[in-house]
Amino acid sequence: MAIRDIFKKKLKDYNPPATLPPKGRAPKPAEEIKKEVAAVPKRAPRKTVVGEAYRILKTPQVTEKATGLVGQNQYVFKVWPRVNKVETKKAIEDLYGVDVISVKIIKVPRKRRRLGRISGWRKGYKKAIVRIKEGQKIEVLPR
Repeated sequence: MAIRDIFKKKLKDYNPPATLPPKGRAPKPAEEIKKEVAAVPKRAPRKTVVGEAYRILKTPQVTEKATGLVGQNQYVFKVWPRVNKVETKKAIEDLYGVDVISVKIIKVPRKRRRLGRISGWRKGYKKAIVRIKEGQKIEVLPR
């Protein structure tokens, strides 16, 4: 039982975070805090700029599963193999002018295929599932 006690947190070592300001400083009145919050500049409306998005996004993926995810504010895109989540998020925000909440990236592996005696490989690819803010939409298929 002594081995298990090593991993337990000891209450005497635990220091809770201080809720009071450090000594020597007086707490700020609520009015000053409200003024500081009001002085923070608001975010400007986003412009739709098509910059380097073509180097990141290949195509939107239109499948039965992908269209089902649209109800959950999630969209699926094929992306280039060296792209990461941050680049994908910036490209979607710039191209479509929406707020991206999260990006999930999936690497679909290549698979062996045969046609009679001839064997080969079906290409693998990388796809990103992008979740956007509630109430916003991406027009994947233009009408």
